[in-house]
Amino acid sequence: MASPLTDIAGQLRTTAVMAAGLPLVILALLAMVVLPLPPLVLDALFTFNICISLVVILAVVYAMRPIDLAAFPTVLLLATLLRLALNVASTRVVLLEGHQGADAAGKVIEAFGEFVVGGNYAVGMIVFVILVIINFMVVTKGAGRVSEVTARFTLDSLPGKQMAIDADLNAGIITQQEAVARRAEVRMEADFYGSMDGASKFVRGDAVAGLLIVAINLVGGIAIGMLQHGLSLQQAAQTYALLTIGDGLVAQIPSLLLAVAVAVIVTRMSRAEDMGKQLFTQLLGDRRVLRVVAGLLALLGLIPGMPNVAFLLMAGTCAGAAWLISQRDRAAAEAPDEAPAAPDVVDAETNRELSWNDVLDTDPVALDVGYRLIPLVDRQQDGELMRRIKGVRKRLSEELGFLVPPVRIRDDLELPASAYRLSVMGATVATGEVYVDKELAINPGHIAQPIGGIPTRDPAYGLEAVWIDPGQREEAQVRGYTVVDVATVVATHLSKVLHENAHEVFGHQEGQEILDRLGRQAPKLVEELVPKTLPLSVVVRVMQELLREQVPLTNTRAICQALAEHGRATQDPEALTGFVRVALGRAIVQRIAAGTGDLPVITLDPRLEQILQDAVGGRGEGPGLEPTLAERLQAQLAATAERQEAAGEPAVLLVAPALRPWLARFLRFAVPRLRVLAYTEVPENRRVRLVAAVGT
Repeated sequence: MASPLTDIAGQLRTTAVMAAGLPLVILALLAMVVLPLPPLVLDALFTFNICISLVVILAVVYAMRPIDLAAFPTVLLLATLLRLALNVASTRVVLLEGHQGADAAGKVIEAFGEFVVGGNYAVGMIVFVILVIINFMVVTKGAGRVSEVTARFTLDSLPGKQMAIDADLNAGIITQQEAVARRAEVRMEADFYGSMDGASKFVRGDAVAGLLIVAINLVGGIAIGMLQHGLSLQQAAQTYALLTIGDGLVAQIPSLLLAVAVAVIVTRMSRAEDMGKQLFTQLLGDRRVLRVVAGLLALLGLIPGMPNVAFLLMAGTCAGAAWLISQRDRAAAEAPDEAPAAPDVVDAETNRELSWNDVLDTDPVALDVGYRLIPLVDRQQDGELMRRIKGVRKRLSEELGFLVPPVRIRDDLELPASAYRLSVMGATVATGEVYVDKELAINPGHIAQPIGGIPTRDPAYGLEAVWIDPGQREEAQVRGYTVVDVATVVATHLSKVLHENAHEVFGHQEGQEILDRLGRQAPKLVEELVPKTLPLSVVVRVMQELLREQVPLTNTRAICQALAEHGRATQDPEALTGFVRVALGRAIVQRIAAGTGDLPVITLDPRLEQILQDAVGGRGEGPGLEPTLAERLQAQLAATAERQEAAGEPAVLLVAPALRPWLARFLRFAVPRLRVLAYTEVPENRRVRLVAAVGT
């Protein structure tokens, strides 16, 4: 058995031979134009040229898809260069040695010339001219036009195909690997048809060059034979006409084959099916066509004076083919009825035991839309929302530090026509209603002159808004409104939902992916952390708590270092989250107050803070506050936070480390924009400015 090293060495040798062979072939083609070739070599090269043309056209016929022959434009160029080089070499031999006889340029040219001429040089010349006209005016010109149009439409459809692939990827229909393969196929198809548009010009130019070379050979040969070799006009015309027609025919037959190959490959559908099967199934697959043709041929065969035998024989052939196709279709239709197992299949399906395949998985994130919103998410209609969702996922993945799962999009007839529903882990977390034919003008809070429309509220943040017609967009912007389209409204709402519920969609698989990525950079740290210090479940729980508190996981190294340092002392996720937040303190404060020189903070009255600390004690649980006190605390913090936001500053509550987890949970929904920090989380080089003390 060969070793892997032997296989690699063999591949390297093959690659080296191929890499060196192509330049040698090109140099040989150029040398043929300059160096004289003996007739024996010309015979071999003309035969090889015909062989190459046959190989190319058969490869085109049997190819499943056009892009399976991605090297076809290059092969077309090389074949054209070979044929032109042979034309130049044969012209040199014909003009120099043509006076010696019909075999002066080789047996191949002589044989083709005598076959076409057949004793009548005028008829031979006319037949050759007709062949050239067919090649140039019909096949080559048509193939060039089809190549040009196909390349134009392929390039124009490229963005739509790319967006369709992105839509399938966002909807979870295909995987990332399948998307990469489909993008590569689309690019290859565009490159192929673009190259074919240019390569078809080689065939057209080759046909023109062949016609001119024949004229030059004939006129020049007659002149040389008469002036240099003393031949009469009739002798020179016979000799050089035979050589010229043979030379031209040897070149034009491969040229015609390549032109037909070009026409076949550019007129084919991009479908994984060979051309023979396409022609049979689409042209002869319907027995009704053959029956009608058989009837018409039979009528023509019965007319006196017509070639009755030929028409009646062809009519019988078509009728027999129609009968065979009918028998085949009848056998295919009767096959399920003759199978006795058909009723048993239903019984087996009814009586079979349930399996885990019958249990539906819950989608991490789902978007259900009413039927009027289907155009927004339909990839065939170039749904704008699909691209927006991909952008949301990309931005959140970069911001949160883990790959946000795909959004499963479905239509739900139970929803109102213009409504949508956002679900996380199978539970509905948000709903909204939009108008596909309108735009949303959002009031930022300082609009003096309202605009007419349908009053509503922004689904994401609850701001006052108005649904307006697209023609009112400029007017609304002049009045100070922020105008967005429907796709942006839904995408913004989805972004907010994913940001607030990132801790729910983050699970063990995402945690393991993060550790695997870090393991490639810091393998010792990951090896020390999991499973030696902490189990994966505890690490995932800490990361979920960080996401719940709007702390991204981008600095994975710092998170894991803090867990590895304090994980041997405790495995309590809440305590470990506190240690990690201290390690990430600089980044947390930077996100909260990025544009301010100091950190404006709100604190609790020392007596209130002491009461809360005594109530919490060492239990790690929330203190049992009297409901009236809890309500007053929430109200004062909400009012203070609102004043901070009105002043353009972040609302930050600075408390003792022991109180921070409980207060963060206590105020998460009551005062959502208030950030709760512990004293230990503020960096030493960050100056703190007290703006209010709550509970005095």
